[in-house]
Amino acid sequence: MNLTISGHHLEVTQALREYVLNKLSRVLRHFDQVVDVNVLLTVEKQKEKDRRQRAEVTLHVKGREIFCENSHEDLYAAIDELMDKLDRQVCRHKDRVQNHHHESAKRMDLSAG
Repeated sequence: MNLTISGHHLEVTQALREYVLNKLSRVLRHFDQVVDVNVLLTVEKQKEKDRRQRAEVTLHVKGREIFCENSHEDLYAAIDELMDKLDRQVCRHKDRVQNHHHESAKRMDLSAG
């Protein structure tokens, strides 16, 4: 798995990098077929009242690309909410990929006899 953490208008410190890795490990625990992860942390130059800290992630999995973004006044809170969104999307993708059309045990017994 390739992981890229970059910043736009901010320097990605070691503490930020470890925080993102810690939160991302929870998401990757659900789904292990991740090819590539790109995380972009941005400080937008807007008014002070607006949500200025933005975090976005692009997750490349086999056959699909999952994208999430979130904005908040605090970058750590933006990362938290972003990982919650990403976790829900990864779980939904995992459910779609799994084969739910298996034969029931009752049908297997009838065909064997």
